[in-house]
Amino acid sequence: MAAKYIERIFTPSGKHFVGDGFLVQNVIPGSQGLSMERMSPFILLDYNEPHYFPPSETPRGVGVHPHRGFETVTIAYKGKVEHHDSHGGGGVIEEGDVQWMTAASGVLHKEFHEKQWSSKGGIFQMVQLWVNLPSKYKMSSPKYQTISGKEMPVYPIGDNVSEVRVIAGEYKSLKGKASTFTPLHLLNARLQTGAGTDFSFPPEFNTALLVLSGSISINGKEKVQANQFALFKNEDEEFEISAMEDSETLILSGEPLREPIAAQGPFVMNTRQELMQAFDDFKKGKFGTLQD
Repeated sequence: MAAKYIERIFTPSGKHFVGDGFLVQNVIPGSQGLSMERMSPFILLDYNEPHYFPPSETPRGVGVHPHRGFETVTIAYKGKVEHHDSHGGGGVIEEGDVQWMTAASGVLHKEFHEKQWSSKGGIFQMVQLWVNLPSKYKMSSPKYQTISGKEMPVYPIGDNVSEVRVIAGEYKSLKGKASTFTPLHLLNARLQTGAGTDFSFPPEFNTALLVLSGSISINGKEKVQANQFALFKNEDEEFEISAMEDSETLILSGEPLREPIAAQGPFVMNTRQELMQAFDDFKKGKFGTLQD
C-alpha cells in the first residue's frame, strides 16, 4: 500500500496568553494559512509548550466564559488544571489526563491551575483542541468527560517503554474511552530513540501530528522536530514515524464535516444567523450560571 506523505511542515509562530494561565501558540487555524475547513473536525489547536509558572496563591487561568456548537478537549502533559461549568461538569486533570467538554447548546465554564499545584508552581504543558460538532448535534445537551491517563488504553511498542496511548478512536484494535460524535482518532505516541510504529487512516480523513518533544522522522524521510506541526496529504492511508531521539507526538485524524462554518469568538455554528442567536442567548442568561 502506498505511503501517506506530508503536505507541509511548519513551526507555529508567536505566543499569547489566554487568560493569565495559558501561554499558547495557535496551530489551528493559525498564522500559517491553515484553515478550520482544512483540518475539520479539528477547528482549533492551541499548544502551551513547557513553561514555568512561579508559585501563586491565586490560581492563574481563564474566568467564566461561554461556548456553543463544539467540544473543547484539554490534554494535560505537565501541571494540573481545574474545570467547572454551568452544566455541572468539573474536575481536576493532571499529567496524562484528558478533559473533554461538549459545549453543544451552550455552557459557561472556567479553567484554572489547580490550587495546590499553583501554590507550588512548576512546569506547565497543555494542548487544547476544539472539535466541531455536526449541525444536527450543535444544540444537543452539554456533557463532560474526564479521561484518566491511568485508564487510557496503551499499545506497547518494542521494549514496552515506547507506547501509543489511545485518547479517542482506535489504534490497532485498542479503542479509546472518549465518546465522539463523528469518526476521529486522537493518539499520543511516546517513543524512545530508535523506536518506531505505523499508523493507518482513511485517505479522506484530515490527518496531522504535533511533535511535543524530541524529534521524529516520517516514512524514514522527513524530519519533524519539537514544536513543529506536520500536515498530511489527503491521499493514501499508511505512514510510519520513528524517533530520532526520545520523543512525544500527538497524532490527530478525523472525518471532515463538510458543512459551513460560522465562527466568532467562543461560538462555532453553521450560519451567521445562528451566531447572532448564540450571542443573544448568552446575553439573556440562557447558558446557565457560574460564579467566577
